[in-house]
Amino acid sequence: MDTDDELRIDAPHRELLDQILDKWSLSVLNELCERPCRFNELRRAIPQITQKSLTATLRRLERNGVIEREVVSTRPVAVMYRITPLGKTLRHPVDVLLAWASQNMPVIERAREDFDRREEEAHP
Repeated sequence: MDTDDELRIDAPHRELLDQILDKWSLSVLNELCERPCRFNELRRAIPQITQKSLTATLRRLERNGVIEREVVSTRPVAVMYRITPLGKTLRHPVDVLLAWASQNMPVIERAREDFDRREEEAHP
């Protein structure tokens, strides 16, 4: 592999991954992969998220081109969110990461327990 072809994690990559792979973004994307949703439908589907966090998450995902926002002319006016074609391309890599986490969780839990035990012994 040429040096020019190597994948690098530069600041723009880190920023993007931080914005689209945080816990609320993953939950929102999971819901929107199933169907378009209104704001309140997302709030009900993700009850732990605050209104402020949901608003910030939706704006961040929209800014990155992963979801789109459509104002629906109803009374009262509603806003519908849907995943974009770009957003749909995230499904496979996220599924791969989730499968990796599920497959390796027992090993990870043991590593965490070992680490915590060593830390406790070193710093009683």
